[in-house]
Amino acid sequence: QVQLVESGGGLVQAGDSLRLSCVASGLTLRNYNMAWFRQAPGKEREFVAVIRRSGGATIYADSMKGRVTISRESAKNTMYLQMNSLKSEDTGVYYCGAGSQVLSAVRDSGMYYYWGQGTQVTVSS
Repeated sequence: QVQLVESGGGLVQAGDSLRLSCVASGLTLRNYNMAWFRQAPGKEREFVAVIRRSGGATIYADSMKGRVTISRESAKNTMYLQMNSLKSEDTGVYYCGAGSQVLSAVRDSGMYYYWGQGTQVTVSS
């Protein structure tokens, strides 16, 4: 049984940093495209970043580029999202997802097989 468990969210002030974690069980995350998405109230789930299964290349949403770093630690079967210089518009529930889609589809939330339950990030201005 595949399980993805996110943690690390919280209430922070604008300009602060957070590191989110996604621990995988039931799958080997280096064999999957592993992504972070976020969802603000009343909005659709939005792509944040992905680390690809082949070689570990990373892709970031333009809105987050330069402020976030996605990484994985194979020994712990864990993925991370380091977020710096947080803004109020970064508020939302952050989800990790696992999929095996082609490069052109990594920003499409519908193409991911597995999801975690999410972790809330709230940034106060």
